[in-house]
Amino acid sequence: METFTNVFQCAVGRLNAEGKFETQADTTVDEMRGHWHERFFRNTNPIVLELGCGRGEYTVGLAALNPDKNFIGVDIKGARLWAGAKQATEQHMSNVAFLRTNIEMLPKFFSPDEISEIWITFPDPQMKKATKRLTSSFFMQRYQEVMQDGGLIHLKTDSPFLSTYTREMIRVNGYTVVADTNDLYSELTVDDAQCTFKEATMLQTHYEQQWLDRGMTIKYITWQLQKKSDFIEPTIEIEKDTYRSYGRNYVPTTNH
Repeated sequence: METFTNVFQCAVGRLNAEGKFETQADTTVDEMRGHWHERFFRNTNPIVLELGCGRGEYTVGLAALNPDKNFIGVDIKGARLWAGAKQATEQHMSNVAFLRTNIEMLPKFFSPDEISEIWITFPDPQMKKATKRLTSSFFMQRYQEVMQDGGLIHLKTDSPFLSTYTREMIRVNGYTVVADTNDLYSELTVDDAQCTFKEATMLQTHYEQQWLDRGMTIKYITWQLQKKSDFIEPTIEIEKDTYRSYGRNYVPTTNH
């Protein structure tokens, strides 16, 4: 991972008591905060994050589709990030970077208003603990520390539990919904001029292919993150998902 110029790494354990980074390598990534445009991307294009990006196929795919935007995939597992970093390097993609860290640490690496958009693709629904859900009010507070007011957040998920929870989180906190469907690919007949679901249907992750192969529908929600001082955590009872994912070696048998 350290051989890639498009990878920045820092683990939680590298922070000292004052919240500063301990090693020279960590200091380098710390100094990127507020300076991603000039120090890495060398342009002023909008910066988009993919959170829990895994192997980075969605980050790289979005970057290829949107050369006028910059993309940073965020994940804590280096073995996953390696694949995306390698692909972006081999394809000489200058609008792709990867950050290895915990997502709750985003404010340590990005300054206020530095991020314009966030994608969350097939995260663990974390049915047991709300604060671990990437669409929880806990994370909304952290996202707004780095996002521009009115910035878009996209969720793609197979999980009925997470999509129901996210809709309720959006409702009780008064966010504006931009797109919402329980069956993303049934929306392909929507007039392209609306572009409501178009970008979300153009790429599929490893996990998305699993769910489609099993005949499951993909839920997609986009909302605007209006900045606020008070947050409400949903309290409704939601039926838990009863299925599990395949192993990482699973290969889909059909194309979608």
